[in-house]
Amino acid sequence: MPTELEVTDVIDPGVYEEGGVPHERFAWLREHDPVHWHPDPNDGVPGFWAVTRHEDVVHVSRHPELFSSHTRTAMFEEFSPDDLALYGVMMLFQDPPDHTRLRSMVNKGFTPRMIGRLEQHVREICAGLIDEAAPLGECDFVERFAAPLPLYTICELLGAPLEDREKIFYWSNKLVAFNDPDYIGDRSESTAVAAEFMEWASVLAKDRRDTPRDDIVTKLLSPDADGTRLSEEEFQLFVLMLSIAGNETTRTATAGGMRTFFERPDQWERLRADRSLLPTAVEEIVRWVSPINQFRRTATADTELGGKPVRAGDKVVLFYASANRDERVFEDPFAFDVGRDPNPHLGFGGGGPHYCLGTHLARLNLKIIFDTILDRMPDIAPAGPARRLRSNFVNGLKELPVRFTPPRR
Repeated sequence: MPTELEVTDVIDPGVYEEGGVPHERFAWLREHDPVHWHPDPNDGVPGFWAVTRHEDVVHVSRHPELFSSHTRTAMFEEFSPDDLALYGVMMLFQDPPDHTRLRSMVNKGFTPRMIGRLEQHVREICAGLIDEAAPLGECDFVERFAAPLPLYTICELLGAPLEDREKIFYWSNKLVAFNDPDYIGDRSESTAVAAEFMEWASVLAKDRRDTPRDDIVTKLLSPDADGTRLSEEEFQLFVLMLSIAGNETTRTATAGGMRTFFERPDQWERLRADRSLLPTAVEEIVRWVSPINQFRRTATADTELGGKPVRAGDKVVLFYASANRDERVFEDPFAFDVGRDPNPHLGFGGGGPHYCLGTHLARLNLKIIFDTILDRMPDIAPAGPARRLRSNFVNGLKELPVRFTPPRR
């Protein structure tokens, strides 16, 4: 086990790139210092409270009046005043009642019924991805499966042209993987990319106003029961958030789930023999991978958390990857079990107002992609080492080489 000095670094992106989530360090913190004062890696910036136990993450998530997503946004990185003014309108970075108003307006597009209408399209997308890759005998799983699946699904959901998927992929990488030099240069580049993305959303909105369709964009642009509409800026930022969150989290869970099955082939064979386990397998993949490692909150008043005095203005960081291995909540938390039930993981957030809006869509994508691979590529296996994303935010893979038996000609 690590020493006390070694656990003081659970935010360095290099730690995640080299060895994945530092679970041993998190285990030490959960046991000895679950609300831990952690120095900030940036010179001159105050430290933050690292929250590592399931119970405390849930508590913070369910009390937005004490722990704000809006004051300094929900991102670990500090935002400039200009960025705060822009992104503060995004639902992810709002608190009730503003968040409640926006969420009630966009919920109509993400009901189980609305997402269920996509099931056949998602099955066709997954079948098409395998049709393209199968003759190759080997490929990069991220490039061929994990990345395109959510992009195609989002294009379908938004009614956007499929040819735009590469732009969405590019923008998403630039805005989320800001710690990885393969994707981003500096903050000014990120701002320029966001502006491009928002302009694309504006064109999409104009098209739907001119020619309404039976899709989520038309629903989002329509007034609600009391005649309230999303503003132009609210719509642009919502599409940006949906495209990034829906892409990155599903891509990360798909690639991370496949890699986990390679490491635990008994669970792959168990799922192959009993597809009724797919729903619980999806939940276990999300728990195990924890696609989003952390979000931050800002304390709005003096309070106490885990026995520690948290002061107004303090930065509080919620580590979902740690909470999802909490020994106090999960039996044998370091075992990957496709039949785990119950499974109160926090892979979709810790509850409260910011519980993931796209939960139903993510579950649908994961269930169908693994069901399809089990049918069409049951002998899929690793063909080389995986490459991890340099990020303390997304627990992602950049590459996952795989091999499989091509179909007979």
